[in-house]
Amino acid sequence: MKTVFALVLTIFIGLSAFAQNQNLLSGKFSNDALKKVLIPQAQWTPFPKRDDRAGWAKADPEMMKAYVKKAESFLTYQWPGVPATKSLLIERTGDRDQYQAVSFQKREVLGTLLLGEIAENKGRFIDQIIDGVWSICEESFWGASAHLPKGKAYMGLVDVSQPFVDLFAAETATYLAWVDYYVGDKLDAVSPQVRKRIYNETNYRVFQPLMTKPHGWMTKNSNGRPPNNWNPWIGSNWLNAILLLEKDDDKRAASVAKLLSVLDEFLNPYPQDGGCDEGPSYWGAAAASLYDNIAMLNTASNNAFQYVYADEKFRNMGRFIYRAQISEKYFLNFADADPQPGMAATMIYRYGKAINDPDMMKFGAFYRKPEDGSIGRFHYFRNFYSLFMQEEFQKAPQGLPLPKNVWLPDLQVFAARDQAGTTKGFYVAAKGGHNDESHNHNDVGNYVVYYDGQPLLIDVGRGTYTAKTFSSKRYDIWYNCSDYHNLPTINGQNQPPGMTYKASNVSYKADDAATQFAVDIAQAYSKEAGVKNWQRTVRLNRGKSVQISDVFNLQSANTLTQHLMTCYPAEVGNPGELIIHYKPATGEAHDFVVQYNPKQLQPVVEKVKLENAEDKGIITKWGDTIYRINFTTLTPKMSDKQSFTIMRK
Repeated sequence: MKTVFALVLTIFIGLSAFAQNQNLLSGKFSNDALKKVLIPQAQWTPFPKRDDRAGWAKADPEMMKAYVKKAESFLTYQWPGVPATKSLLIERTGDRDQYQAVSFQKREVLGTLLLGEIAENKGRFIDQIIDGVWSICEESFWGASAHLPKGKAYMGLVDVSQPFVDLFAAETATYLAWVDYYVGDKLDAVSPQVRKRIYNETNYRVFQPLMTKPHGWMTKNSNGRPPNNWNPWIGSNWLNAILLLEKDDDKRAASVAKLLSVLDEFLNPYPQDGGCDEGPSYWGAAAASLYDNIAMLNTASNNAFQYVYADEKFRNMGRFIYRAQISEKYFLNFADADPQPGMAATMIYRYGKAINDPDMMKFGAFYRKPEDGSIGRFHYFRNFYSLFMQEEFQKAPQGLPLPKNVWLPDLQVFAARDQAGTTKGFYVAAKGGHNDESHNHNDVGNYVVYYDGQPLLIDVGRGTYTAKTFSSKRYDIWYNCSDYHNLPTINGQNQPPGMTYKASNVSYKADDAATQFAVDIAQAYSKEAGVKNWQRTVRLNRGKSVQISDVFNLQSANTLTQHLMTCYPAEVGNPGELIIHYKPATGEAHDFVVQYNPKQLQPVVEKVKLENAEDKGIITKWGDTIYRINFTTLTPKMSDKQSFTIMRK
């Protein structure tokens, strides 16, 4: 019996329709009430103090041993400075990685030494911790050189008289705050100046700017684009640091009150379906960071924010991570998302448990890894939660939901697979949306096709971030442009960036035999393209094929080229057949055929040259294997239909 899951017609992308401004977080408590529900700083014990060895006996012993072993490797670590010339590289060559490599490693070392000292509690790591704190406090800038303001006033170096808070300044505050919480007494025994400096530097660089200066990530931009992952990610570190370090409970409560308003700027416009337009690899710092805030607020308020876990939007935001899964390693990677992101297993499990979603809990448990002492690059506080949940976590059921159909009507993304619960057979996904999404690529109407959980027709995604990535030259980078997606170039025109370039007439329907998504992509192109309407239908015929059908009407028909992207060699076969030599890293190799009308289209296969600085990340993700197939229309017509059928040969 066929089951109709959904049929949605003419869903508009207007962001205002995604959600009402409900102020779920800031609307619950007045400032006075908030101060009353927050546990005073002097009484707050989010996790056992270092000398509470009975409390620490409940932490996972294997993790603790791994932290000590890793910390021992840093006993002779020489704390480097961060040279000005490393920061200047962002202007001179566009390179941001050399600066970040030094900065990130210092924080990883400090965090590992702290965990080693907590585990051992013998003072063996204290001098190194002091050196680390002092070295980090001596840095001119706690953030990333790539996040410095542009213009002649900066030119790659920070103005130390005008501190502002980016992602990594906030992360730094968290590391220092937990050092203060856990070994502050040992620091005082050496010199009271260490803890004094931790507070003074954090107050000057983070707390004061956050309370007195507007930051772009706090609210929507001038074009109306809602805040992205920076908002809850920075917020979670702001919250950690202010709760732990600020002894003035009035200032502490005022900061939390402002944070709640800032978080609502992120949550209010978020789509009700929970869809993350930044993709699964950013979800871990977007919806997941919002969860981090709520989890920490609950520890600091005797669960006064437990009500958030019942909110359906918040629950959908969590579920997105498994709804966007293709296979064990691959996830949907529209825009800048990574096709093979890492999964923060314990955090996902905790989020799933908080919203009472067994599928999410199993999903998180599936990605459990043996402990090796690694603390991760970001979200340091998650390690403390992880330490105290391992007995439950290691016994938890594991599994991948792999839903048969996914429909996110607000985000305008659909996905479907041949069979629920397995990666066998075809998987297809496509998107509508608009071209001013966070981490945007010009990709309205793009689709991907996988087989047996491995890529066939792909979204290339992003490469290495450089100074060019988030500049006015962003769309000079090939993989951000529509002609390097599975999309047409119409009368020589590709899709431009901007919120006005968007999908329309979106529809979706599904039953046991097939799932179908349709979208008009005409408005995603400029007037110069001369598109009246371009209705694209992406259909999965279960167990058989994937069909792409384009029906269009143009004001003029000069040139028309359809593009397909793949990570395998391809060649023209018999008339009407384009052969893709599918050879995944794991699994069986065999050929797939893309059927087309040879009287209408002429394909040419080109290997994409990967030779620029931004292309290094493409090679890391895919290897030097990217091919673009260009189907040139032999006789363009103002009204026509074009189609592709993808099937196993």
